[in-house]
Amino acid sequence: MEQRYVSIWFRHLLTDWMAIRTPALAGTAFVFTTKDRGRNMVSHASAAAQSAGIAPGMLLTDARARVNGLQDFELTENQETHILQKIANWCLRFTPAVALDAPDGLLLNVTGCAHLWGGEAAYLSDLMEKLTSFGYILNAGMAPSPGSAWAIARFGSARQIVPNGDQLKALLSLPPAALRLEQHTVNRLYQLGLERIEDFIKMPRPMLRRRFGPLLLTRIDQALGYEAEPLTYIQPPVPYNERLPCLEPIMTATGVTIALERLLEHLCARLQAEGQGLRKATLLAYRIDGKTVSVQITSNHASSHAAHLLHLFSIRIPQLEPGPGIETFVLQAERVQSVASTQEGIWRSNGGLQDVAVAEMLDRVSAKLGPNVIGRYLPQAQHWPEQSYRVTDSLTDNPSIAWPEKLRPVSLLAKPQPITVTAPIPDYPPMLFIMNGKIHTIKKADGPERIERAWWTDTGEHRDYYIVEDHEGRRFWIFRLGHYDPEKPAGWFVHGYFP
Repeated sequence: MEQRYVSIWFRHLLTDWMAIRTPALAGTAFVFTTKDRGRNMVSHASAAAQSAGIAPGMLLTDARARVNGLQDFELTENQETHILQKIANWCLRFTPAVALDAPDGLLLNVTGCAHLWGGEAAYLSDLMEKLTSFGYILNAGMAPSPGSAWAIARFGSARQIVPNGDQLKALLSLPPAALRLEQHTVNRLYQLGLERIEDFIKMPRPMLRRRFGPLLLTRIDQALGYEAEPLTYIQPPVPYNERLPCLEPIMTATGVTIALERLLEHLCARLQAEGQGLRKATLLAYRIDGKTVSVQITSNHASSHAAHLLHLFSIRIPQLEPGPGIETFVLQAERVQSVASTQEGIWRSNGGLQDVAVAEMLDRVSAKLGPNVIGRYLPQAQHWPEQSYRVTDSLTDNPSIAWPEKLRPVSLLAKPQPITVTAPIPDYPPMLFIMNGKIHTIKKADGPERIERAWWTDTGEHRDYYIVEDHEGRRFWIFRLGHYDPEKPAGWFVHGYFP
């Protein structure tokens, strides 16, 4: 797919942002200042201030001489970057790949996105109109490379769209600064009478390198798309994602369900074609008030069954707050897993943990009661009880060893609970024990089973375990810590429960 990029240039980013926060400043002259060797210098000027002749780099006293009652604000560290970051997060509704272009711009990789808006012209217009409605003065351009899009946004015509292959034609009439060159290189080109890109772009490359350095050639190649330009996106793009812009804001659960159904159909079709199944997905809903709400599901078994996934999401949809209306939906599959070809049929039952019906039933239970309600445990090659198993969220993981043949409790406490016991003689099981203030009289007992610590990694005493049954028929797994010592009462603990 041919790459497409959008560059957005905020002409007065900082002052526009201030006017949005303080409507009384809209249309007035005001500036931001910084300290330079004890002097207050203008760093940013509003559009009205610039019309009055105030420019960045001017002394604040000189600026005040031009405009009576000029308001000034102190520039804080990284203030522009913070503003750009917030706008970039908002732009994620238009594309998953948004990069900061400090100090006053953004670069968007919009490959494969424009058709959802009905074409590139409609896409760019919608993007610019929404940002303009917030109060920002801006220009934007679309082109096949970040460099050419940057040049068009700052030096081309408004909302210009450069078709693939027309980068050179679009750049020829622009000034050298459109290539993002260092200022001393731009000044030198002007001194030689090379005032437009067409004046030097066809000159021999060795001569350009020798006289202006390698950066000039790099910038030319980047603008023409001959050399790749890596961008650092604010969020790593999720490989599997689908988005759906809405003609009218969606405010009902029915509308959300219809949009989600369309997104799942497209996503699952792609997953099935690539032999993948979904394990974790998030539905992002971008509201017209700029806020983003989301719901998330997880699947115990890699699934590309749209109806099943829709059912899981439907449990979460009531939690989604549409507010004044949702304008864009994005469905992201953050975690996918390969699916065996036998699972690509008509969802037939294969039996056991590989039975899709079992996996979907577990998904529905988890969706209703929470992701931590159901767990799967596999044995590990350790004798110490706390280390003898591991937790997995996958039904396809296979154990490396078999479960031990010795009887073990179904429910193992994360931390053994201390108890008070009465035992007749050493190494005999207790006659009774007290736990949480309740006396348990022991009717049956089996043991002891001694379990030693892994001395090469752990220090401490061994445990002597007993399986005991009290007078009410409840069975416990209890142990004494260490050897019997008449001068020091042994520590006894409950470690688990049997069904």
